[in-house]
Parts: sequence; C-alpha cells; structure tokens
Amino acid sequence: MVRVDLKGCSSFVKAADYKEYVGKALAAYDVLDKENGLGNDFLGWKHLPSQTPESLIKDCEAIRDEWKAKGVNLVVVIGIGGSYLGARCAIEALSHNFAKQLSGAKEYPEVVFAGNNLSEEYLAELMDLVAQRNVATVVISKSGTTTEPAVAFRILKEYIEKNYDDSANRIVAITDASKGALKTLSTQEGYKTFVVPDNVGGRYSVLTPVGILPIVLAGFDIRTMLAGAAEMEKALAVRSETNPAIEYAAMRNLLYSKLGKKIEILVSYNPKFQYLGEWWKQLYGESEGKDKKGIFPASVNFTTDLHSMGQFIQDGDRVMFETVVNIEKSNRSVVIGSDPQNLDQLNYLAGQHVEHCNAMAQLGTKLAHIDGGVPQVEVSIEEINEYNLGGLFYFFEFACGVSGYLLGVNPFNQPGVEAYKKNMFALLERPGYEEQTKAIRERL
Repeated sequence: MVRVDLKGCSSFVKAADYKEYVGKALAAYDVLDKENGLGNDFLGWKHLPSQTPESLIKDCEAIRDEWKAKGVNLVVVIGIGGSYLGARCAIEALSHNFAKQLSGAKEYPEVVFAGNNLSEEYLAELMDLVAQRNVATVVISKSGTTTEPAVAFRILKEYIEKNYDDSANRIVAITDASKGALKTLSTQEGYKTFVVPDNVGGRYSVLTPVGILPIVLAGFDIRTMLAGAAEMEKALAVRSETNPAIEYAAMRNLLYSKLGKKIEILVSYNPKFQYLGEWWKQLYGESEGKDKKGIFPASVNFTTDLHSMGQFIQDGDRVMFETVVNIEKSNRSVVIGSDPQNLDQLNYLAGQHVEHCNAMAQLGTKLAHIDGGVPQVEVSIEEINEYNLGGLFYFFEFACGVSGYLLGVNPFNQPGVEAYKKNMFALLERPGYEEQTKAIRERL
C-alpha cells in the first residue's frame, strides 16, 4: 500500500512546526470525515472503492465482450480533464511501453483519446487511424456541450453512422442521469449509457464509470484496482498522526505556508507514470488553486528530465519542493553485461540490474536536491499494478480533500475554469454571447 516518508524534509522544518500542522491537518480531516465543509455535496468519491456494485463492472465487461465479438480493435475515448486523465493514467501505467509496436494479434482493442484539445491536425490524424480500424467510441460529458469533446464526438459520430449499420451499438455515453444534450441524444439514438454521479466532480471520477469502462475495455483488472482503493479507503479512515494522508497534507502545507515553497513537483523515475503526473496536476491544481492561494503543481520524469529541468531544480529559485512517487520493485528484469573492450567504461556495472542503476540515480538525486535546498516528500508503492494504482488514486484524492480544507479553500469546486470559456464562446460568436463578443472585439 501507499507509504509516506518525510525524512527528506527534516532538515528544513522544525519539529514544533510540523506538529502544529499535523494538528491543522487533523482538524481538516475531521471536516472531510464529518462532511460538513464547503463542497460537501461533492463527496461521493469517498466510498466508491467499497461501494461500487458488481453489476456495474459486469455491464462494462458486457460492452467489452460485445465489441470484441464485432472485431472492434480501436476504441476512441472522448473527454477532457477528469473525463479522461484518470483512465489514460491507468492504461498507460499498466500497458507494455511498446504495445503498439509489438506484432501479433491483440486480445483487447487499442484505446486512444480525443476531445481533450482543439487541434485540427490531431483530429485529422485521428480520423486517418479510424479509417483503417474497426472502431467504437466512448463519449464522456455530463452536459454534452463542452466544446472540445462535443466537436470530436460530432466528427466521430458522423463517421460511425456513415460506415457502420450498427452505429448505435458502437457508441456508449457516460453522462448525466437525466438531463443534458448528451443524455437527450443517447435516449433518442438508443446508446448504452452509464451515469456520471452528481456528487462526484470530474477530477475525482477515475473510480466511476468515467474511468472504469475505458480501463475494462483496455483489458485490465478493475476489480483488483477497486480492491486496492478499498484497502486505502479503510486505512485512511483511521484518524491518526501517522495516517499517510495527514502526513502528506500537513507537510506540503507547512512547506508552503512557513517556507514559501509555492511549487510542488511530482517526480517519477518510471516513464509509465507520466500521466500520473498529468492526472495529479489537475487534481491538486483545480482543487487548491483559488482565492489567490495554492501550491502550483508541476511534474517531471527522471532521469530523463534531469537532463533538462535538473539544473533549475538544483540551482534555481528556491520556491519548490518535490514529491517523489517511489516504486520499490520493477516488474521486469534486465541485467547489464560485460564487454571485453569496455570503451563505454561500464564494466563496473556488469551483472547489475538496470533498476539498481535507476535506484542509485534516485538516491543520488535526492541527496543532491536536498543539499541544494529542495525538500523532498516520498510516496511509495511496492510495484506498478492494478492494486497499487487503485490505492495511489484514492490516497491522492483523500489527501487532496484534507489539504484543501487545511489551506482554507473549497477543494471541490472550480469557479475559475469558466472565464476562458466565456471569452472563447464570445470569439466564436456563439448565440447568446453577442454583448461579450462586441466587448471583446473592442478590446482587441
């Protein structure tokens, strides 16, 4: 399960200050536990791991099996933000790095993502792929009118209707239970639908059908993922100073408030966790970045990014701390061989596993960055698998709720994301935005 190690911060903070912030974190924990704080109508994620019905999983598996029988080998998941980041994180973390390049028949379809940008080139190139495959799609939107996914869905829907007689059976919608454009369309066309719960915000939705269906379609064990999350749910239900969510929330807020560490960098030493960083950035950025408060979330993949961002982290402005996601054990084994000429001067590593080199790079970087003035929190799991990934998802979600309340904001709303949309709609001359269009034109 998830473990937190704060020793990399011990030379930066006073014990008395940490104790003070543990007390504040416990008070914030109580608000989350009693569900009497701001945003308490969006706490449906708290018990998803232990309360997800078996019938939901079987419904998702039925879609998987139906599409498999049709020969579907490409599933396009359409969504933006929390509607795709969790699923993409899980699928990329659990997949073979070179699954697309490996030859041979694939048991499960390739899952790709759309509706998360407005790039014309991206959509055109997606349709190049779609034209060569047997395709189905999952569209995820509570309203059905969010611009990016709506544009992508309109284009893909038109293609599927034109090219398949069973088009309605190749489209699944994950949307509101009773209202919205996508729900209306699904009812009219007879699409299979799953519900985005009203009391779960998008960035907390990875363990709802939003994440469950794509993960199942990609061939991964969602029951084990939910079991890992449920075990984490049980562990975090214990109110204690050693609760890992309390430790993490207390330390990051102490570093922010007392030491002025305004940037948190999520670090992984495995490229499979690139999208863990993307998911985590939305979770914490959208939850805490409000009321002119919040720690700015960034992410890097080491050792790769040590050759690009390492200089700044080591020697730049001392405004940051690191949270390293430590993976204790590799799932694969590669040993470095010996070479008679030794021109690369690597014979001293002969017989060592590559992961040993990675671990020593991680330890050496930790020491260097701490010496350079960068505190480090370590969040550890044993290995990358469904069970541990489920636990990691739930840990970060729960800790985010505690941390947000400790910071003094509502961790479950996102009022700031509407500003750009209003300007975009006005510039696109959407009906109803005439006054805003005129005002913006005058500014430009």
